[in-house]
Amino acid sequence: MSFEVINIDRHERVAVITLNRPEVLNALSLQLVTELDQALTEIEEDEAVGAVIITGAGERAFSAGADIHENRELSPEQQEKGTADRAKFTWHMASFYKPIIGAINGLCYGGGTVMATSLDFLIGCEKSSFRFLAVNYGQMNATWSLPTMVGWPKAKELLYSGREVFTDEAYHIGLLNHVVPSGKLIEKAVEVAAGIAKNKINSVGNVKQMLIEHTGLPLEEQFFNEVEARKGRFKGSTVEEGFKDFLDRKGRKLRT
Repeated sequence: MSFEVINIDRHERVAVITLNRPEVLNALSLQLVTELDQALTEIEEDEAVGAVIITGAGERAFSAGADIHENRELSPEQQEKGTADRAKFTWHMASFYKPIIGAINGLCYGGGTVMATSLDFLIGCEKSSFRFLAVNYGQMNATWSLPTMVGWPKAKELLYSGREVFTDEAYHIGLLNHVVPSGKLIEKAVEVAAGIAKNKINSVGNVKQMLIEHTGLPLEEQFFNEVEARKGRFKGSTVEEGFKDFLDRKGRKLRT
């Protein structure tokens, strides 16, 4: 399928999706969100892709958030439908079976932060900055996603204030996993994604699903849920399958 406001590149088993509306700081129009959702749906079914990267076009922004000019021109009915569609898309992205890494190439504000914090983790550069702006215009968002990245106390501060968070602080509090020069951002993201994509897709996907389901549960319950999952729905490879390379290299010695 061809797209108008996103671009997709492939680096072997890694798909790189670029939000391509740099003239409006990659604002999240309904068209962009729809195209991104369609692209992810296709990638989810593509066994040749083991990991995804999402970044923004241009040197200024990952995404400035929702397209305010578009939103103000919608009828109340269209706004309600758009809100429902965005919610479905956001959860699709958050629960996407394959890992998605955000390469934060510039400012990430408002709805952009909701998108970013719904991804598995983020890689940034000296141009990265974040603002959780909802509280500034009487709304709320990212209450479900930000605490899992930075913890409750810091999430409360950022969500209550809406202040800007620059690269150094974002890295220090765990909002960014890695920080590299902007010219190396995609290279680093692809390197990290490729290290994940070389593993079995179903194994990584099962780990991700368990992490999503476990959040907030008592530790003992998490432990026994994992034990049961390994025996049942997320049953892993056999020794022969999982250690095939090792056994082929070392030989299959029988115990006497």
